[in-house]
Amino acid sequence: AVPRTRILATGGASHNKKILQVLSDVFNAPVYTIDTANSACLGSAYRAIHGLVAEMNVSLADVVKLAPEPRLAVTPTAGAEEV
Repeated sequence: AVPRTRILATGGASHNKKILQVLSDVFNAPVYTIDTANSACLGSAYRAIHGLVAEMNVSLADVVKLAPEPRLAVTPTAGAEEV
């Protein structure tokens, strides 16, 4: 079975529930957010850590397991996929 799609929203717009609801309705998927000021820097930091431990055969997936769990922000409005 293919896992259900989910959207991870970051940055300034991720604080706007109306924008998140539009994303959720358009893509018919739940939208999650993470509480971080600069997600691009966070992603770069995880890649840097991965680079440091790569010779020990540590995968990027194992590195990002340390990341905070995203929180559910909104779910699709019932019937939105019909529109």
